[in-house]
Amino acid sequence: MNDFRAAVEAGDFAALGDLLADDVVFRSPVAFRPYEGKPVVAAILRGVGRVFTDFRYVRELEDADGQGSALVFETYVDGVSVNGIDLIRLDADRRITELTVMVRPLSASNALAAAMAAQFDQIQAEAGGAA
Repeated sequence: MNDFRAAVEAGDFAALGDLLADDVVFRSPVAFRPYEGKPVVAAILRGVGRVFTDFRYVRELEDADGQGSALVFETYVDGVSVNGIDLIRLDADRRITELTVMVRPLSASNALAAAMAAQFDQIQAEAGGAA
């Protein structure tokens, strides 16, 4: 998780694509269905990088098998305080196969949903229409 955490904390959301498995599954806190595949997940993560401000991880919990982590974060979206968790699973090559994000409170989920909806056209273009 060190590479993922370092890239996010540095604001280098473009670098995250290199850390994703080709068949990565992303479960969004604001979408019902999961997104599948490296192009769309990488584009979504770049979109997240455009809407989060003052992002910081405040805690990290690691699975006993070393293949998963929970990264607790705090950030802002359009001035709304967001508390969240990134749940990450890795494959044998240390690529991210699953990324599930949860956020709270409801006002944060609503702000994130609105901000990401505004990013949708750009995300779709970056993902080659896979969104």
